[in-house]
Amino acid sequence: MLVTVKRLLTGLVLSAALAFPATAFENRAEAGFVIDQTTGTILFSKRADEALPPASMSKLMTLYMAFEAVRDGRLSMEEKLPVSQHAMNYGGSTMFLDTTDRVKVSDLIRGIIVLSGNDACAVIAETLSPDGTEAGFARQMTLRARQLGMTSSTFANSNGWPAPGHRMSMRDLALLANRLITDFPDFYPMFAETEFPFDGRAPQNVRNRNPLLRLGVGADGLKTGHTQEAGYGLVGSAKQGQRRIIFAVTGMDSAKERSEVSEQIVSWAFRQFSSKTVLRGGKRVAEADVWMGDVPRVGLVSNEDIDVLVPVSAGNNVTAEVVYNGPIQAPIAQGDEIAELVITAGDLPPVRVPLVAETDVTAGGFTVRMRTATSVLFQSIGLGS
Repeated sequence: MLVTVKRLLTGLVLSAALAFPATAFENRAEAGFVIDQTTGTILFSKRADEALPPASMSKLMTLYMAFEAVRDGRLSMEEKLPVSQHAMNYGGSTMFLDTTDRVKVSDLIRGIIVLSGNDACAVIAETLSPDGTEAGFARQMTLRARQLGMTSSTFANSNGWPAPGHRMSMRDLALLANRLITDFPDFYPMFAETEFPFDGRAPQNVRNRNPLLRLGVGADGLKTGHTQEAGYGLVGSAKQGQRRIIFAVTGMDSAKERSEVSEQIVSWAFRQFSSKTVLRGGKRVAEADVWMGDVPRVGLVSNEDIDVLVPVSAGNNVTAEVVYNGPIQAPIAQGDEIAELVITAGDLPPVRVPLVAETDVTAGGFTVRMRTATSVLFQSIGLGS
């Protein structure tokens, strides 16, 4: 049977969940997704799983694969790559490359991040493509995205140039941003660069279009996007104190609106939520009943400190449930995952934390087994307590 045990977390008041829907936050983005990276809490979701035109925000996938290639030794940051006619022919935002150039990988990467170079993406794509074409690299992008858990992303090119079927969801973009931050901490600081005057050849295109980088709000990435079809969008991240948020929004009508919406998201996410440590690793939360063990119950603990995000309007009101299928059959080894702590703060999605056995529990001897069997028999005929 399913056993649920409600427990009061030390120092917090147990009460009914307050009416604070995370989706109550309104902004002018057509679609968006906001997550607190530190706790994994989803703060906002609006058409988040809908596959939409991502414009230049899809360049993040090209960057991810370029970083992987550098890490794996298939590409060197100092290596100089040729520029094809196909790459040179790209319009829009470019590094103004031509077929006489051989460009360092590090410059191409900075050109993608800061200058949003469509041509730079194509150079990287053709170099890493299994067949030497950008289309071949795009197919590889789609496959790699699936492997990373991005289920709503399909790529037709390396840079987000408008094309049928070139689509990403806001959730996928946020997931990708998180992977860039966590998988490539040595490369990630490049996303905070505000200028890159490549070779002095394009003075009109040297500034990073990310509107948050110069506002002093902790923003340090990642990528803007704009096409007529997609509107204006941004995949952003900001860190204040120990907290980091990641967000993806799209469909704004202007660069000004994109800037206003993005700043609004950062302000809201950090001002309206606070992180609280509700459980210390190794501290007993509850006990689970044991079946045929040398003791009748075993303590339940978490392996690590547990932080949860709490809406400011909810104060210290947090509910928690310990859930397990029990009684637990002995023997039980210390550290076995045997229960789950479900923590709810306001109307935010519940946080689920695995709980493990605090100690070993060995199987009981003959006397314990006889006593247990007798108890079960008496209960089945109505004589048990």
